[in-house]
Amino acid sequence: MKLIEGFDSNYRYILVAARRARQLQSGAKPVVDTHSRKPCRIAMDEIRAGKVKWVVPEPEKSATEVASEFFEKAAPAES
Repeated sequence: MKLIEGFDSNYRYILVAARRARQLQSGAKPVVDTHSRKPCRIAMDEIRAGKVKWVVPEPEKSATEVASEFFEKAAPAES
């Protein structure tokens, strides 16, 4: 399956479309003209039109950093 333009994976595309579809189901107004009445199809049309913006949040700390801090606190280095 080909990647959708602007997405790093098809999985992320599905997540963004699903979240937008939930917004539409909750009463958000579509930002594109479409013939469909289905929230998923409307969300996909909006994404294709470039009307849906998304950002991948940067993790505060990696799992390795969290684990290192935990073990440092649990067993301090000997002096």
